Amino acid sequence: MAGGRRAAGLALGWGCCLLLCCAAAGKLEVSMPAVVEVESGGTARIECNFYIPGNGSYTYINWSYIDRNNRVRLCHIAGSEILEENVDYKGRLSVGEDNTLSISRVTMQDARTFVCQVGAGSHGVGENRTELRVYKVPEAPEIVANPAGISVQSSDIPQIAHCVSKNGFPPPNITWHKNGEQLQPEEKMVKIPATLTRESSGLYTVSSTLFAHVTREDRNSLYHCTVHYWLRGQRHAMESRRINVTVFYPAEHVKLQVMPSSALVKEGDDVKLVCEADGNPAPVFSFYKRGLEDSWQDLSSLADTNSGVLNLHDVKKSSSGLYRCQTLDLDDMRQLEKDVELVVNYIEGVHVKMEPSSPLQEGDSVRLSCDAHSPVALDYQWRDEKGRKVGEGNQLFLSNLTFETSSNFSCKVIAPSVPGLEQSKQVAVAVHGKPRIVAISSPLYVQQDEVVNLTCKAIAFPRPSVHWNVNGTAHEYIENQHIASNLTVRVNHDLLRAGAMCRVSNALGISEKHIQLLVESIRKDQKTPESKGVIIVAIIVCILVVAVLGSVIYFLHKKGKIPCGRAGKQDITKPEARKDKIVVEVKSDKLSEEAGLLQGANGEKRPAADQSEKYIDLRK
Repeated sequence: MAGGRRAAGLALGWGCCLLLCCAAAGKLEVSMPAVVEVESGGTARIECNFYIPGNGSYTYINWSYIDRNNRVRLCHIAGSEILEENVDYKGRLSVGEDNTLSISRVTMQDARTFVCQVGAGSHGVGENRTELRVYKVPEAPEIVANPAGISVQSSDIPQIAHCVSKNGFPPPNITWHKNGEQLQPEEKMVKIPATLTRESSGLYTVSSTLFAHVTREDRNSLYHCTVHYWLRGQRHAMESRRINVTVFYPAEHVKLQVMPSSALVKEGDDVKLVCEADGNPAPVFSFYKRGLEDSWQDLSSLADTNSGVLNLHDVKKSSSGLYRCQTLDLDDMRQLEKDVELVVNYIEGVHVKMEPSSPLQEGDSVRLSCDAHSPVALDYQWRDEKGRKVGEGNQLFLSNLTFETSSNFSCKVIAPSVPGLEQSKQVAVAVHGKPRIVAISSPLYVQQDEVVNLTCKAIAFPRPSVHWNVNGTAHEYIENQHIASNLTVRVNHDLLRAGAMCRVSNALGISEKHIQLLVESIRKDQKTPESKGVIIVAIIVCILVVAVLGSVIYFLHKKGKIPCGRAGKQDITKPEARKDKIVVEVKSDKLSEEAGLLQGANGEKRPAADQSEKYIDLRK
């Protein structure tokens, strides 16, 4: 029985649905979209679709809009003609073949409800409506920070920034964000008042101001505002740029440091004492140095009290000490201070000791010791007078001293841990002794009446004097322990005979040497122009004499007047085939004299080949 009742119920339900569908199929129906959205300035298209039973045709179509619950007709369409048109929309309305209403150049005032009414004679009248929504994307928000800055000690809630977004529709709204997090109004901490203004164009301008307390940590905070608006039923957002606001806060910590590092400061350096405080704005700085009995010397006149820098030029050992930087916050008159110790490294008291300190003689030995005082470790180097390093360590041992030993040594004291810190001390190592003549121009080959220079060079300490036993013009030259004297004289008979004597003396003794002068023979390669001319004439005469003599001998030989066959000599009675080779022997009876003439100016002899028998070939 239950199953029968269920079947009967289903049959009744389907019957009711069939009756409703049939009723609907016999009625005029008009369908339209509930909402149409269009951007301001664009064209709105509102569709009107209708169903007339039996494929009937409409009699008319009326378009209208609702204004304060009243209908205002836009146009009346009968057949294919628009018979009436609203003057307020004239030139902006059009109806397509599909009965779609188009409104061009849409403004904010067009945001209304539009009604499409269709009349179909016996089928009656049907209508429907569409809400036209007009939107305008607002301009990007503009944010401006408080130009005066904000103090963390402000009793009132200070203004952080102001934000504006213009020409939006429908009305937008603004939210605030700090470091990416949205801010919410909070009593006595955060306030966000906003203002909405409707412009004459129908668009809206929204502005908002952020008020909030800040802390010193907010000196790095970034703020921005966001404008929110609706478009086609969805919420959209547009962000402003991010800004940082100036936050004023008192200093909590002070730092004072030496630049460069105090560990590397040395005498003569320029030093900066830099004082930094973590307040904003920076406080006023003062500098002091502790003196005797804990008194403090004010050095602020030497410092830049705004930037917190104290410049110390050409520091000395006395510049070392405790320095203090003191800050004063002008807002709350709070003071902070910081101390730093300045250590000026130095080297002083460089002393060189020589043992033995008594006068040194050639062959002696000596030990040099170097000492100095400094707050840092020191290294020692020894250098000679030419700057060459000759030893390391604070002692230098010199043995077998001579006059040539460098007379000046320097001890160079270096602080390896402080670049550039060094001092030097020089010591004279004088080797005493009587003079020693080391060079002399002897023997000297000269000519009679010739002007020559006689040279004598000696070494000694104390410095010696040089004397000559002949008259002339003397010039002395001194280099280290050496003394050289040049004597300009004219050669005469007495000078050639006796020579010259160089006498060098000091308090410890005398040394002297003799300079021998010898007459210089004219050598082949050193003949004067006059002697060369005489020799050339003599040679030419000899050649002519030999030629004549050869002719006479040849003539006598032809006549048979001269016998031949001398041993060791050329036989001029050889067969005819050899008679064209005529050699004449010429012997000199003055070999010793010639040898003397050919002797060099410095006593060198000419080669034996130049002093042997001479042969002259007369074949040519």
